[in-house]
Amino acid sequence: MGKREPLAEVYRLKREGLAVLETLSESGQIELLYGDASHINELPNVPYGWQFGDEKVFMPSDKGQGINLFGFINRGNRLTFEMTSEKISGEFVVRQIEKLLEAIEKPTVIVLDNAPAHRSKKMRERIRFWEARGLYVFYLPVYSPHLNIAEVLWRKLKYEWLSPADYLDWENLKYQVSTLYHQVGIYSFIRVRRMRFQPRKVRLCNKFLCSNCFLNYFFVKV
Repeated sequence: MGKREPLAEVYRLKREGLAVLETLSESGQIELLYGDASHINELPNVPYGWQFGDEKVFMPSDKGQGINLFGFINRGNRLTFEMTSEKISGEFVVRQIEKLLEAIEKPTVIVLDNAPAHRSKKMRERIRFWEARGLYVFYLPVYSPHLNIAEVLWRKLKYEWLSPADYLDWENLKYQVSTLYHQVGIYSFIRVRRMRFQPRKVRLCNKFLCSNCFLNYFFVKV
C-alpha cells in the first residue's frame, strides 16, 4: 500500500481555510493555537552518533515508563502544555480546552488533527458550547501532520533538545521535559513557514466567523 493522502479537494479547502486563519491571526483579529499530543518514554530518540572504529557505543533504554504530553502552541511560541500519566482521551482533551476557554480574550481557533481523542463524542458534544463563547475547533485534513506546527515542537523535543544523558534516569527525564517546555518562547523557539492567503479565492463577510460564511466554508466536518 502506498502513502496515504487526503482527498485533493478536501485538502485544498482545508489548507486554504488554514491560510485564512493564519492571516487573521497575524493581523491580531483572532488567536490561533495548534494542539497535539505526544509520548515520551525511556527509549532514547538518537538520530545519529559518532564512534571510533574499535569503540563500542551503547545507550541503556527502557520502554517501561512513559509520560503523555498534550499542548497548544501558537506561532509566537506561546505554549500551554500538560504532562500526565493519564491516557489522552476525549475527556482529557475536553478538559484542556475548557481551561483555555477561561482565559480567551478574542475569537480563538484551535487546530487539531483527526486523532480519535480529538473526534470523540465528548468533543462533539462541547463544540457548539465553545463556539457560542468564541472558541472554535478547526480539523486538519487527514494524513497531513505537516500542517500542524505542534508536530515540530515534539520533533524538536525528542531529537534536538533532549540529550542522551537525559534518558539515564526516569525522574531526570521528566524534569528535563518539563524544563524544556517551560523554556519555549524564552530560550527555545520553533520556526515554521507561514501559509499565505490569496484574497481573490474567498469572500468573507464583515462579521468574523458568522455561521453563514466562515464556519460553513472552512470548518468542513470531514
